[in-house]
Amino acid sequence: MARNQKPRPTSGGELRIIGGDWRSRKLRFPEAGGVRPTPARTRETLFNWLSFHIAGSRCLDLFTGSGALGLEALSRGAGTTVFVDHTPELAQALRSNLRLLKTEDGEVACQNVDTYLAQTPTKPFDILFMDPPFRQGWLEKLFPMIANNGWVKPGSWIYVEHESELPTPATPANWTLHRQKTAGQVTYCLFRVEGTEDI
Repeated sequence: MARNQKPRPTSGGELRIIGGDWRSRKLRFPEAGGVRPTPARTRETLFNWLSFHIAGSRCLDLFTGSGALGLEALSRGAGTTVFVDHTPELAQALRSNLRLLKTEDGEVACQNVDTYLAQTPTKPFDILFMDPPFRQGWLEKLFPMIANNGWVKPGSWIYVEHESELPTPATPANWTLHRQKTAGQVTYCLFRVEGTEDI
């Protein structure tokens, strides 16, 4: 998931899925871009938060890297996941891993995230994961694109990670902070999109 700007231990190019149908499956991914998967403990916390919302959901995994969050979602019963990353080697590895897992429920888009979000989706997503490189202002840039271009709807969930030394960036008015934790130098947050009548 995260790029080399983020202070995490190296993964050695191996990802272990921690829950669901593919629990304990180990997958390889290239070291391109200095990618590190979101740690297992963080993933476990996140999917505990989302446990009643994963089944059948449409997920979007931005800056996907190793695909840790999107693959975990599919393993736990998500209906579909779209993985977006601009690095060709990572996109190809994800396609290979999806074939290895014998699933057709994942789609990989090898594209810059801002270019991808500039388009209009066919329908909103239920859950969006976003773990961008730190200290590049991605969240401030992408939050309005996500809210204004139809990527989420009332009831959608948005998970983000950011550097813990900075406050969480301002979100659109109808995004409510549901859960937040800090682990070392990483803060992770889960937002819920409310209906306009609830703002």
